Parts: sequence; structure tokens; C-alpha cells
Amino acid sequence: MNEMLSRAADRTMNVVHGIRDDQLGLPTPCAEYDVRALLGHLSWVAAMMAALARKEPVPPQDDEPAALEERVRDMVAAWAEPSAFEGESPLMGLPMTVVFQMALGDLVFHGWDLARATGQDYEPDVETGEAMFVYVDGMAPMARQNGVFGDEVAVPEGAPPFERALGISGRDPGWKA
Repeated sequence: MNEMLSRAADRTMNVVHGIRDDQLGLPTPCAEYDVRALLGHLSWVAAMMAALARKEPVPPQDDEPAALEERVRDMVAAWAEPSAFEGESPLMGLPMTVVFQMALGDLVFHGWDLARATGQDYEPDVETGEAMFVYVDGMAPMARQNGVFGDEVAVPEGAPPFERALGISGRDPGWKA
């Protein structure tokens, strides 16, 4: 599973490295975030998910985009430890395997969001796309109730698993800036 997280980290960081300064104010598929704010959000999520994997206190939210790459790499390292998957998260009351899926989902979906917003490509590998579909399909009711996912967006029957996952998460696979 950590290989999937590592691949997703590489893909997302490739997108991040392709973002120009003049694109930081662009809208993203996450209506509440422009590119700069989404970079900051993802940075804090990576720090939070690394702390959760290590069973450490969650750091205060700082949304610091400059720390994103370091935090993403730290998150990947934290989830490389088998103990990260043991037990339940006291913060979320969820099995750590589900918390891992949330970490992977944030990285993949926000990587896609950033790519769409800045005109870049983002296509996860087949295994990750299928894993994201299984994850969002199971989490959608709770995620919608908690305001994490938007209303489902219809996608064509027979669409690839990742496009179906995007739709279930409330994203339009055809979104363009």
C-alpha cells in the first residue's frame, strides 16, 4: 500500500513543481480553495496524516505551502512503518487502514485538483484509480455528511474507476479552469 502512496506523492509533487507563481490565484475544482490555498491545505493535511500514522499529537493547522514537499515525503515515510496501520485513530475514531486511505485520497484528489486548475495532466496508475473508487464508494455517505465530499457528479456508465471516484467525491471529471 505504501508503494501506492509513494507513487501518488511523486505524481502530485510533479504537478506542484509545474505550478507557476502567476497560477496561485486560479480557482480549483474545490470551490473553497484557489491554487495557493489548496497547496496550503494539502501541506497541513500531509503533516496531520504523518502525525496520525506515528500516533503523535496532530500539529496545529498552519496551511504552509512552502513546507508541502517536505511534509508529503514525511507522510510517505510515516506510512512506511507497519505499525502505522495498527489500531484505531483516537482523533477520528476510524481504523488506521481507513485513515491511510484518507491520506492517499487527499494526495490523489488534490493532486488532480491542482493539475486541473493549472492545465497539467494527472492520471493515477490503474491500481491507485481502482483503490480510490473503492475508498470513495464506501466513504461517500459519511464524507458528504461531514462536508468532505460534494454532491455526486454523474459520470458516463463504464467510465474508468478513477473518473467514477471523482464523480462520487463531488468532482466533475471534465472540470476546466
